[in-house]
Amino acid sequence: MKYIGAHVSAAGGVENAPLNALEIGATAFGLFTKNQRQWKAKPLTEENITRFKKNCEENGFGPGQILPHDSYLINLGHPEKQALEKSRNAFYDEMKRCEQLGIDRLNFHPGSHLNKIPEEKSLRIIAESINRALDQTKGVTAVIENTAGQGTNLGYDFEHLQFIMEQVDDPERVGVCIDTCHAFAAGYDFRTPGALKKTFDTFDRIIGFDRLKGLHLNDAKKELGSRVDRHDSLGKGLLGLDPFKRIMEDPRFEGIPMILETPDNTLWKEEIASLKSFVK
Repeated sequence: MKYIGAHVSAAGGVENAPLNALEIGATAFGLFTKNQRQWKAKPLTEENITRFKKNCEENGFGPGQILPHDSYLINLGHPEKQALEKSRNAFYDEMKRCEQLGIDRLNFHPGSHLNKIPEEKSLRIIAESINRALDQTKGVTAVIENTAGQGTNLGYDFEHLQFIMEQVDDPERVGVCIDTCHAFAAGYDFRTPGALKKTFDTFDRIIGFDRLKGLHLNDAKKELGSRVDRHDSLGKGLLGLDPFKRIMEDPRFEGIPMILETPDNTLWKEEIASLKSFVK
């Protein structure tokens, strides 16, 4: 089963996210469980939690069809102690919210070295940040998203993701999400059948499909290897529709949430319908 959706609004309460997903014909969805532009938020209420679970159950959204994203403010590889602790505390809060809501995974960008420490040191800090959050929570997998490598962001190389995962104490609770736009900007091509095969063969060799916990399906505005993160609507960017058609036909992508983060949300219903039509 292919689970296809978009990163929908949770305005007015997290319990509204599954209803918003239903409106666009989604069978999966992403969301922020708190305001992504703020460090702190009010705790989830029992009403939020109960209604979220009820709306998910009544509309066919199981835990494996939901891929929340943490706040973009968080930097789990921060080189400065005070700022790192702030990020770690915020990340724990995000993991705890997922635990409360019965969501089994949390997607996040790994972090940035800010040109203040070597890449490897920052990658080790990221892994330790993950370990701390896993120690304090249960039932939630930390899902590391690949990045475009813009600025000092780490995670643009599949080997970065592998290195982090190797340092995580509980391998059963760490996985990855591949963002197609980020991967293309980082130098991984998808545009032809041969290029797509090479990219995912490389992914399988370095990380393995058993660790794949989600996809972000985005076209790209900037060229291959640009290291610039600019999403585009499906078929309107440099990737075109063919790579997404091939992904939908590929049985290796069964049973994981595949989430649109394309910029025009008025097209999401149409994009989801198109992706569903590609599934054999």
